[in-house]
Amino acid sequence: MRSGLISIVVPVYNEAPALAELHARLLAVMSAYGAPFELIFVNDGSRDGSLAVLRTLSPSRIIDLKRNYGQTVALAAGIGAGRGDIIVTMDADLENHPEDIPLLLAKIEEGYDVVTGWRQHRWPGSPGRRLFSRGANALLSRLSGTRLHDAGCTLRAYRASVLKNISFSGDMHRLLLAYLVMRGATITQVPVRFTPRRYGSSKYGVGRIFATMLDMMAFTFFERYHNKPLHFFGAAGGFMLCLSFLTFVVMVILRLSGGPTFIETPLPVLAVFFALVAFQAILLGLVAEFLYRFSKKELPTSSEHYVRNIEERN
Repeated sequence: MRSGLISIVVPVYNEAPALAELHARLLAVMSAYGAPFELIFVNDGSRDGSLAVLRTLSPSRIIDLKRNYGQTVALAAGIGAGRGDIIVTMDADLENHPEDIPLLLAKIEEGYDVVTGWRQHRWPGSPGRRLFSRGANALLSRLSGTRLHDAGCTLRAYRASVLKNISFSGDMHRLLLAYLVMRGATITQVPVRFTPRRYGSSKYGVGRIFATMLDMMAFTFFERYHNKPLHFFGAAGGFMLCLSFLTFVVMVILRLSGGPTFIETPLPVLAVFFALVAFQAILLGLVAEFLYRFSKKELPTSSEHYVRNIEERN
């Protein structure tokens, strides 16, 4: 018998047809693994009867969110409620195989802080989705300094200690690997199987791509400049000042060479515009620097106010 409780967290949004099979396979896998475990299903405002199905599954813990908040909040609620030393996360759509969980746990036992799945023979999807996925993996790899083959795979195992004091927001779950690596967590990747979904439809769309891109921008800013915002805004202001100066030089050269007068060209207005934007950027950086230095209060990381109810199914 292995020691140490393992919490398996599964966000659920409109996945009713897959839940009974998923629960049965998780029970079989974890019972054979031989360690104490708990199954935590987070109902993220499902409208297809998923909650009713979950209430028939025992043993399990059910976290019912007040409405659909998205995968990041659902994961945060499940991780926050987990009582295990190891947290395993996965989707409810059966694209990942519960039978691969022991592969991740074996790597945790070797001493890694985070083990993430690397989906093999993945369903090709649309060309745009493949391009975005590759671009996101490349960007996150560059940000974290670690080659990430599949940053979008939810099948992961974490030591609970590395998830403490993590603030989940936006699509933070997609950036979590880079976030943890940059904080010193050791990470490895394990090839796992992938099966196209048999039930329901994908929740992945253009809106999510755009939101993830914005979250990557925010992640880059806060990770690199959160304690020195003036460096970021100052650099932007300096760039705009250079544009203003170059525009002024071009304007003067044109005039001296017999070109249009200053009132016959929009270049003076453009030079002033660049200068004003530069001034505003530097001023904004000073304000941000002031706020950081004199008000270092962080938002609470608790996800409790999202939860309507927690049920134990024994």
